[in-house]
Amino acid sequence: MNDSSEELERLKKELEIRKYSRRTIEKYNYYVRIFQQSNKTPREFIEHNLQKSRSTIRTIYFAIKFYYENVLNKKFEEKIPLVKKKVVLPDVLSKKDVLEMINKTENLQHKLIIMFLYYAGLRLHEVQNLKWENLDFDRKTIQLKIAKGEHQRVVFLHDKLIEDLNNFKIPRIGLVFESNRGKKYSEETIQAIVKNSAKKASIEKKVHPHMLRHSFATHLLEAGADIRYIQKLLGHKSLQTTQIYTHVANKDLNNLSKLI
Repeated sequence: MNDSSEELERLKKELEIRKYSRRTIEKYNYYVRIFQQSNKTPREFIEHNLQKSRSTIRTIYFAIKFYYENVLNKKFEEKIPLVKKKVVLPDVLSKKDVLEMINKTENLQHKLIIMFLYYAGLRLHEVQNLKWENLDFDRKTIQLKIAKGEHQRVVFLHDKLIEDLNNFKIPRIGLVFESNRGKKYSEETIQAIVKNSAKKASIEKKVHPHMLRHSFATHLLEAGADIRYIQKLLGHKSLQTTQIYTHVANKDLNNLSKLI
């Protein structure tokens, strides 16, 4: 194994120790490997990639910075002005569209996957790893022990979920959702389930699992829920992250329209 390969292996281990997501580890590893091969300085390498998106440029910068400080044990001297991250408003579905997706999905397991994404606001990987032991039917809560960044949080277990779960499989041990082979559902499978349900509901938008989580937060905000409570339900560290939904909720817009 050459020095570059050893450094990439160390990079991966350092990221894993800090509980970075699998996707972030893959991205950092990719850009650091390309950087190693380029024989450019960090500034030169970023300038070479300026045609890429704001998000990609920021990822490249932080990947190289992490590599210098945690693998090479060098001070990262480059003062590269970061492109300000562009605020992208989340796409949301109407309540009518979500209900249509649920009602058009005949497979109970697929239907429940969509319902957990919406009625509990779960992330895709949280649905993948959801276990029966996480569900408290008496207290009507979901204890998420596999949430992003290893943080635990409690989410309400909606009555509509309980109703359909009561008709779901027995015995109730291990993962809630499994394929016919008894394996955990892949990301691609869950994405396909959501896409197919949206198609059956004749929704023209490009629907993905996270859009249901966005819709969960937006509909709660529109219904008058306190934004700090929504922050806890979503598991956001910063309130600023949750506040993005104030830009897409139409509650205030509807109130303003009544003034004229």
